Amino acid sequence: MTSRDSKTLPTLRLVGVPMDLGAGRRGVDMGPSAIRIAGVGSALRELGYTVADDGDVGVPAPEARAPGDAKARYLEPIYHVCNRLRLRVRRALDQGDTPVVLGGDHSIAIGTVSGVSEHFHAKGERIGLIWVDAHGDMNTPESSPTGNIHGMPLATLLGIGHPRLVEMGGFQPKVRKENVCLIGIRDIDDTERRIIRESGIRAYTMRDVDERGMRAIMAEAIDYASDGTAGFHVSFDLDGMDPRDVPGTGTPVKGGISWREANLLMEMVSDTGRLTSLEVTELNPILDVKNQSGEVAVDVICSAFGKRIL
Repeated sequence: MTSRDSKTLPTLRLVGVPMDLGAGRRGVDMGPSAIRIAGVGSALRELGYTVADDGDVGVPAPEARAPGDAKARYLEPIYHVCNRLRLRVRRALDQGDTPVVLGGDHSIAIGTVSGVSEHFHAKGERIGLIWVDAHGDMNTPESSPTGNIHGMPLATLLGIGHPRLVEMGGFQPKVRKENVCLIGIRDIDDTERRIIRESGIRAYTMRDVDERGMRAIMAEAIDYASDGTAGFHVSFDLDGMDPRDVPGTGTPVKGGISWREANLLMEMVSDTGRLTSLEVTELNPILDVKNQSGEVAVDVICSAFGKRIL
């Protein structure tokens, strides 16, 4: 790893969100611990950063709550967890730190991106969003075949979905469609496909990655996410990667982004100097092999913050 002068670098503030309320199976609540055990803090310190670990946002166990509406399961507890996360993320940015959020299912992005957007919204600025995922995460309570909210966060942040979540923080949308890029999709519901097409965001499928290469796609995505923005957030779902590299995820889909492509993606993010914040989600240690996926998560996080081969 290449270290740099910590005096010129922001403090990286780790926040764990051990939540699996938005998912269809248990286990991703242990994701933050697995990433910490894989050494994320020490690896980032080796790169020259000061790292502060804020611990975990409190999350109720699914067994302690009724699922509620079948079209938006666990809506109320998810709202409260995401709202607490929103406040933590905004506070980190307000004091000049860079939030690094460890999940947890991908519904946590509603809280993370709300907090980032709110920080810049207060200054009259907006953010871009690069979303890496095998899935579109563009369902709504009306379109979702499962009612699992981890399939709805991107739509929510664009102002599409349940008002309780859409209006978190008092304004919406949290990101403009022209500044949003979705990368790596390959498993999309039929109705969701229409929603994505009509949303106006840039969506890059795995066919696009195969045909054009990750470098060309990321160069384009960075331009879109940076256009008129103060910077951009990266929301990285580990199921965006190929299950051969990341077996520990609850919704694996064959034919995903390779380990090397993921590192290139994050290295290009780092090169811009415009990363406002980062989250990594959907690590399920129950399904993992010797914390292989936790180690991959640490690797891609470090690439986003300056890890280089030379």
